[in-house]
Amino acid sequence: MDSSILKITVRGDSMWPSFKDGEEIDCIECVDQTILIGDIVVFPHPLKNGITCVKRVSSISDSKLFVEGDNPDPTASEDSHNFGMIAKKAVLAIAI
Repeated sequence: MDSSILKITVRGDSMWPSFKDGEEIDCIECVDQTILIGDIVVFPHPLKNGITCVKRVSSISDSKLFVEGDNPDPTASEDSHNFGMIAKKAVLAIAI
């Protein structure tokens, strides 16, 4: 199955300085790709309906990912520190 290229708009400052609020990034739809530490992934917020997150993978354990924002301010990102690890199968896309 071919993966589609998606344009995702970053919202908020959690990925600063890598990406700024409002910046559009190219992603590839996640079908069966290998996800690596350091990849930037797109996934639905596990606790808030209708919110899509863009975060960097910082560790992998079996079928789960620990994801974090790049912003060094710990209050700037809602990530695995807040909601725990996410399932690999929850990943919608990977930044390219």
